[in-house]
Amino acid sequence: MTISVFELFSVGIGPSSSHTVGPMRAGADFADELRSAPSTVRAVHVDLYGSLAATGRGHGTFAAVLLGLEGNRPETVDPDYVEKRGAEIEATRRIAFGGRDEVSLCAEEIVLHPLTVLPRHTNGIRFRAELADGMEHEAVYYSVGGGFVERESGADTVNPLAGTPGVPHDFDTAAALLETCPRTGRTVPQLMLENEIALHGGPSDVAEREVRAGLLHIWEVMEACIERGFRAEGMLPGGLGVKRRAPGLYRRLVDSDGADAMDWLNVAAMAVNEENACGGRIVTAPTNGAAGIVPSVLYYALKFRSSLAARREQVVCDYLLTAAAIAVLYKRRASISGAEVGCQGEVGSACSMAAGALAQVMGATPAQVENAAEIGIEHNLGLTCDPIGGLVQIPCIERNAIASVKAVNAARIALHGDGTHRVSLDQAIETMRQTGADMLSKYKETSLGGLAVNVPEC
Repeated sequence: MTISVFELFSVGIGPSSSHTVGPMRAGADFADELRSAPSTVRAVHVDLYGSLAATGRGHGTFAAVLLGLEGNRPETVDPDYVEKRGAEIEATRRIAFGGRDEVSLCAEEIVLHPLTVLPRHTNGIRFRAELADGMEHEAVYYSVGGGFVERESGADTVNPLAGTPGVPHDFDTAAALLETCPRTGRTVPQLMLENEIALHGGPSDVAEREVRAGLLHIWEVMEACIERGFRAEGMLPGGLGVKRRAPGLYRRLVDSDGADAMDWLNVAAMAVNEENACGGRIVTAPTNGAAGIVPSVLYYALKFRSSLAARREQVVCDYLLTAAAIAVLYKRRASISGAEVGCQGEVGSACSMAAGALAQVMGATPAQVENAAEIGIEHNLGLTCDPIGGLVQIPCIERNAIASVKAVNAARIALHGDGTHRVSLDQAIETMRQTGADMLSKYKETSLGGLAVNVPEC
């Protein structure tokens, strides 16, 4: 399966890529499928399984599913509309299925099965539509992390770029990537750029301009999210009483003309994840729960490295392409789903992506890029996903800030070496996969273990 940078970095809404973005895509796909049905939809039943059921309301899954069934998509839906429409549905108990057919809801329309895991993934959704002619239509979806959604049949038909053609530099291991770079004379971002050009219609100046414009747009959304988070005051939703801290820290840094790079790195990461916690406009990187790490490290690099800021557009493109190349390895060889392997698959992979990408734009060789990415994941192995109250707030927001600092340090360590090291990135990714398989399910985005049960919610 070819994975595009624009699938790994997709624009959506908070607070969770697997629990909000994915379910909304699944709902919209199911509604689209029934547009050509010979009869109107009379009722829709939704069953949520595993992690989706365990943290559904806190992760925004209920509203995401229902708005998806109304035809909304995370790439385009207005975050403010989600909150408003979600409240309307709650009050009226009616949805406009596919944007047109009025369907009544009752308390049993969304049934939770937190202790039942469907065969392919813990994030399972079953839709069943009753048609006016007495027939029924059923489909099962899996939200497998990062907003990626798969059907029970195995056909990955839900994501925006699914079904794309092959690419000139296909790889699924870091070893293959490191072999390809010297053989072709390309850097990691150059390989990824040629792959993306192929996905956008083949070699041409137009295709390359489209790819670069798309990458710059991704950064614009990321940067806008940081800036919103710097200024948005108040409390985070959900009842935990968590105050938004990024605006206060941002003001102190501005007022003191603060030049402490680590403080700016921390506040940028926290700003993104506070926006995510409020259901704001987010870029999966590679997930929403870890959305603050990749943009905060790039923000830091452009702010504190004048040589990088001077060639901003090229740096942005190279950084995101390199991060995406590393993300491909996690997606293919392990998982980026906290519900499947714990937070090592989300924050750990994002830390690895940011570390390798920062090393690249600071002049690293492909071997040093791989080294930085390996350091980034090695020191996140075993990280559990245990959000308090099912909300993407504690420990998620601070965890992004800490991992951003780790990513910068990993890049710096790698740049001091020559790229040779004992543990390969492939070995570290395999270790992450095995660790996730061995991890008890209560530590994998269920809010049934860890901080989620040892810290009172109020």
